[in-house]
Amino acid sequence: MSTTINTGRVITRFGAELLVENPDKNSDTTPVRCTAKRKFDSIVCGDFITWHPNEHGNASVDDLLPRSNALTRPGYRGRPRTIAANIDLLVVVNSWLPETSWDLVDRYLIAAEQLKAEAIIVMNKSDLAKAHATEEDWAAMKAYQEIGYPVLEMNAMSGEGITELSELMQNKTSIFSGRSGVGKSSIANKILPESDILTGLISGSGEGKHTTTTATLYDLENQGYLIDSPGVRDYALGDISAPELSEGYIEFMQFQDSCRFHNCTHDHEPKCAIRTAVDENKINKNRYLRYINALRNLE
Repeated sequence: MSTTINTGRVITRFGAELLVENPDKNSDTTPVRCTAKRKFDSIVCGDFITWHPNEHGNASVDDLLPRSNALTRPGYRGRPRTIAANIDLLVVVNSWLPETSWDLVDRYLIAAEQLKAEAIIVMNKSDLAKAHATEEDWAAMKAYQEIGYPVLEMNAMSGEGITELSELMQNKTSIFSGRSGVGKSSIANKILPESDILTGLISGSGEGKHTTTTATLYDLENQGYLIDSPGVRDYALGDISAPELSEGYIEFMQFQDSCRFHNCTHDHEPKCAIRTAVDENKINKNRYLRYINALRNLE
């Protein structure tokens, strides 16, 4: 008797236990519960796997399929820890209160470039802009728009901007990033009004308990997915090189091949095309200064 091999996407993981999207969405929304052998310790939320059912007990994982990318962060003793995989869109959520750290926004955008994923910038709590937004904040938002990043003003409490954000997330696997208190959960609850159904399934799935440290994949009505992962709340760049840092500043791309030295760091070297572009207001000066600060922190 042949064994049926299925392909599925990992919703969440608890130790060796995985909850995997049911291949027959039309007839059953209950996730399939799988057990992964030790060699599959690297499987995370968002991964695609193959699995086969067993006559008794959990299904078994057969293989981890190739990833398009994986989001990691420094873990125990500085070792990178993968927290989610196969991400198309990084949604960088900010607010007017708590105030936005543009250095942190830049770090998320660098992460998006490393993932080869799209990125959009959300400014939540639009009702607080009048009281808390500064000229520097508006200038920063304009600078991101000018280099090609979508910037969306919204208010999760009133629903302002939810439709526009949902449209940008259509047919994509998205992950929210941003510091605590900016309203990521409020936005997610608007986009996923029935998310408590899946949360209930996970919480009641038996062994393993759904906690705030567990990344979870949610199926959206717009043919997309949302990964909710507290692991990206306060993102710190891992061990990256100066060239990789530079690649995270997409406005540098059109100028850097004109630098005198092929390994130019755009800091102190003579005849640096990036610094010339800054002087000529072709590159935003504040973005450049944040790059220099990040570069020196690498050292």
